[in-house]
Amino acid sequence: MSDTETKIRKLAAERILILDGAMGTMIQQRRFSEEDFRAARFADWERDLKGNNDLLILTQPAAIRDIHLQYFRAGADMVETNTFSSTTIAQADYGMEALAYELNVEGAKLAREAGDIAAKEDGRPRFVAGTLGPTNRTASISPDVNNPGFRAVTFDQLAEAYGEAARGLLDGGADILLVETIFDTLNAKAAIFAIEQIFADRGSRVPVMISGTITDLSGRTLSGQTPAAFWNALNHARPLSIGLNCALGAKEMRGHIAELSRVANTLICAYPNAGLPNEFGLYDESPEAMGELVGEFASSGLVNIVGGCCGTTPAHIAAIADAVKGKAPRKIPEIAPKMRLSGLEPFELTAA
Repeated sequence: MSDTETKIRKLAAERILILDGAMGTMIQQRRFSEEDFRAARFADWERDLKGNNDLLILTQPAAIRDIHLQYFRAGADMVETNTFSSTTIAQADYGMEALAYELNVEGAKLAREAGDIAAKEDGRPRFVAGTLGPTNRTASISPDVNNPGFRAVTFDQLAEAYGEAARGLLDGGADILLVETIFDTLNAKAAIFAIEQIFADRGSRVPVMISGTITDLSGRTLSGQTPAAFWNALNHARPLSIGLNCALGAKEMRGHIAELSRVANTLICAYPNAGLPNEFGLYDESPEAMGELVGEFASSGLVNIVGGCCGTTPAHIAAIADAVKGKAPRKIPEIAPKMRLSGLEPFELTAA
């Protein structure tokens, strides 16, 4: 176990830790123009760049650093880098595959700078979670309904892309690697495979957090797994935390977090959306309402780390931090060793 993981686990035994909120929501509030996304460096780029939020790491770094700092000042112990789409696979939409490593390095540096400022202000330790998003391709589902055997990406391609991104995050100073918004467990396995190779090459480790996404009210990931099966498929990675984010609001996520809390012998992390989207695709749940819902997670002993995803702001994170303040963190259960397998459902081999 790394020194960083030891420190985080010690803090998590004392209190519920706070993750940040949505980067995209905060970026949208700034209404950056196409010219803002391009800046001087990419003024002549042959494709439209507005919407490539990760690119703002290079073209609007002060704004990205400020968003991180706002979340730290709102009470976050850790923030996620603005690198959700900083892989060669995701950046291919903009013809910017060659920027993937640089985006991760610089993205981690900006979050680290914000963390250092916040820590100097109040003396609390701050952590940078290097974000590895799911990419826009799925390794276990065909995108062609007429050809179910077709795959738009291979395991090796995913591992290569994740590996480059993870190296950049570590080189930029990330304390943690966060494999998040997982809709396909095979994608996550490719990320874990790449990360373990990097750890072996470097001779050192950092904590790894894993967060899946229950895509709708079916209670399953896009690739069909229940939360318990998802955990069985990934517990070999020995993650610092397992949890869920995105797609659902806190109310809809609660039962799935309770399931993970029951079966996982590591920290549980939950960062739901600010409710479900309205008819305009916007999120209406107030900071107070969300704080109350996530506070109940804490009162029920379900969580160790909480934060927010789509639609959340520093005000939401402040409300969540206030709601869980003084509430005991979930106690990690002792799970007896057994053969546990995962298909779409979990399987446990018992004596009878």
